[in-house]
Amino acid sequence: MTGSDRPPVRRRRYSPITWRILAVNALALAVLVAGLLYLGEYRRILIGAELTVLRTHAKIFAAALAEGASIQTGPDAHEIYPPMARQMVRGIVRNTSARARLFAPDGTLMADSRRLLGGYGTIEIERLPPPPDADDLPEEARGLIDRVLRWLPGRKDLEPYEERLDQKASDYPEAVIALKGEIALAERASSNGDAATMLSVAVPVKRYKKVMGALMVTADSRRVDAALLDVRVDILMVSGLALTISVMLSLYLAASIARPLVVLSRAAERVRSSVGRSLSIPDLSRRNDEIGDLSYALRDMTQALWTRMDAIERFAADVSHEIKNPLGSLRSAVETAARIDDPEQQKRLMSIILDDVQRLNRLITDISDASRLDAELSRAEQEPVDLGRLVATLADVYRTTGEETGGPDILLDLPDETARLRVSGIEDRLVQVFRNLIINAVSFSPPGGTLRLAVRRDGERVEVTVDDDGPGLPPGKEEAIFARFYSERPEGEKFGTHSGLGLSISRQIVEALGGRIEAGNRLDRDGDVLGARFRVRLPAEDA
Repeated sequence: MTGSDRPPVRRRRYSPITWRILAVNALALAVLVAGLLYLGEYRRILIGAELTVLRTHAKIFAAALAEGASIQTGPDAHEIYPPMARQMVRGIVRNTSARARLFAPDGTLMADSRRLLGGYGTIEIERLPPPPDADDLPEEARGLIDRVLRWLPGRKDLEPYEERLDQKASDYPEAVIALKGEIALAERASSNGDAATMLSVAVPVKRYKKVMGALMVTADSRRVDAALLDVRVDILMVSGLALTISVMLSLYLAASIARPLVVLSRAAERVRSSVGRSLSIPDLSRRNDEIGDLSYALRDMTQALWTRMDAIERFAADVSHEIKNPLGSLRSAVETAARIDDPEQQKRLMSIILDDVQRLNRLITDISDASRLDAELSRAEQEPVDLGRLVATLADVYRTTGEETGGPDILLDLPDETARLRVSGIEDRLVQVFRNLIINAVSFSPPGGTLRLAVRRDGERVEVTVDDDGPGLPPGKEEAIFARFYSERPEGEKFGTHSGLGLSISRQIVEALGGRIEAGNRLDRDGDVLGARFRVRLPAEDA
């Protein structure tokens, strides 16, 4: 992607990271609140407790009716006296929210606690709910919350509760069962349009094991639902406070993450589009977290890019300078050859021209190799390399070559255990490094000299040394010899044979593999120079 088709850094009004943090925290809280609001099992337990209490009351009421509202109609016969039964039915549930109905053995309604007989007929009593407390939520708010909470699962599908004008025991299955001498319970959905459940318990009214009627006691679940609603309202209030705190903390967290990232991205955009180097990445390393690490990495990367740009500029300048020398010589030789007619002089000039062309070709080849070295090292896959075997192979090659050309003797020093001389690297490039060092040592070795190669394990690194018997390095040039295009050649060697890039490329390869290359002189006891020494240290593979 080039700079022209790269999308610019967008300036958003709201940070997507902020929205994601808010969504994650709010969703987690919402799931927790939904789980707390789902009180279906708790409601079923409360309904069961209400039915148990209702059943106990009904049995007590039935026993009271059997004793207080019955009359003897024969030696062993008793019947319920309706006037007395109506009075007792109203009395036994007067201080409760329950409703009691007494059915005769034939199923007719004998007494109803909600109905009074007046001069103009029957009066039905409807008990009103108690007024709300001053500290409670407004009725509208409670009604809204209740309607919303009705959508929660957990309620059973119940048959609707219906009342006919002329009620009979056959309208209620539990009353029919009670007339047969058994106790029956029932749950129905309220017909008032609310979510309440009608709870019903029917018990037989017996005297001497004879069923004189059936008492059915009913109550709604408003008290249970009100208690559940209070619990849910409390949960919602606490959840609202928790949500407020969560949102505030989320905004703080998002600000501590998103805002520095926006600052870093905008600073990086300004640095990328700027011409000079007056702009820099903000230093957030004092945060001591991942964003601080990112800030440090961006600053370090920017500095590395500027250093690389400076290196490229210097490299281009050095290349231009190095190429101008042979080109100047070549131009001078060509112009001179065109003006003279002496065949001998033309021959010498053609030899100069050929040397300059060869020098240019060698120089361009080494420059091309050096320029693409970084990219190749970053793409190549590293693999285990046995330095002992590699150096031994190169020693055999140059030992054979030296015997044919009169070069120095090559001595190889390897430990008995060579299995621990493996490093992680690129074999072709490591061959290039040690070939450059050996060629350099051979070129400085005197006739009859000795070239010593040694490979050993030193802690977590593998060390290779290349020693020669040459004149050694000029004082103070131990680092300069690794500079590009630096050339310090033996006396008598033809000018232009070397480009001065060999040792620079070798250091570049070794440092890219996490190693180090050093140069120095070997000295005797008197301080006299015995020759040069190059030392290469690379991380061992099993370190």
